[in-house]
Amino acid sequence: MTAIEAAILHGSALETPNCTSSSRSGLLIRFGDPVPYSIAWALQQQFHAERLSGSRTDTLILLEHLPVYTAGRRTKTVHLKPRDASSDHPMVPIEKVSRGGSITYHGPGQLIGYPILVLSRYASGAKRYVQLLEEVLIRTLLYWEIQAYRVVKAPGVWTRDKQGEAKIASIGARIDRGITLHGFALNVCNDLLPFSRIVPCGLDGCRMTSMEQTKQASISVPLVAEHLAREFSTVFQLKWSTVAPDSTVQTDFEAQPVVASRRES
Repeated sequence: MTAIEAAILHGSALETPNCTSSSRSGLLIRFGDPVPYSIAWALQQQFHAERLSGSRTDTLILLEHLPVYTAGRRTKTVHLKPRDASSDHPMVPIEKVSRGGSITYHGPGQLIGYPILVLSRYASGAKRYVQLLEEVLIRTLLYWEIQAYRVVKAPGVWTRDKQGEAKIASIGARIDRGITLHGFALNVCNDLLPFSRIVPCGLDGCRMTSMEQTKQASISVPLVAEHLAREFSTVFQLKWSTVAPDSTVQTDFEAQPVVASRRES
C-alpha cells in the first residue's frame, strides 16, 4: 500500500463529527515533497466525494506543487504572455481547473492549502469563507512580522515592500454541493520568475512577492505550514489532534503525506 492510499484510508469511513463550534475536528494531511497537480486534484476529488457521503471528516491538505500554471474559469487569452524565444526558462505546463479566478503559478517553495470542508459549518457563504482564508494567511504572515491586508474585489492577501504593493498569497475556491474545493497559495520561498509570463490572477499590473523576498531572509516552508495549520485551527475553530512534523518518504511519484490523526473533542 502506498502512502497516498494509506492517507485516503486513514481519513475514510469516519463518523461525521458533531457540527457545533465547540466540537469541530478534522484531519490534517501534509506532504514532504512537491506533488504533481494531477495527483493533488485526484485526491481532492476523492476526498470531496467522501466528505459529501459523510464517510470523511473535514480535511486540510497542505503541500507544494511541481511547477504548473493553473487556469481558472475567468482566464483569458490575454492573461498569457507570449514566450520569449531567447529565454532559457523551462516550459511550465498549464492545467485548466474548475475554480474561479484567472491564471496563477504554483511551484516548489509555495505553500498550497486545499480545505475539503462542509461550508455551512464555518461560513454563511463563499464570500465569508474567502475572508476566513484571508484571515488565516494574514495571521500567518504577521507571525513573521509581515504586515498583510486585503484588497477590495481582489481575493487574496497583499503586502508592501520596498518596491510598493505586491500580492503574496492567492485564493481560488469552489463550492460544490456545499463542500469546498481548491484553496490558497502562499508564496514562501518560491521562484517568482514564472509569474512574469502571465497576468497573475488576471490583474493588470499585479506584482507578486514572497515571504523570503519581503523579509530578505531564508524562510522554511515546513515551519510556515506548521504555523499556518495552527492559525487555521484558531480561525475555523477546528481542532487537529496534533500537527504532524514534516517528513519525506519516497513513493512512486516522490511525494509522501504525513497524516495527523483525527480527534473527537
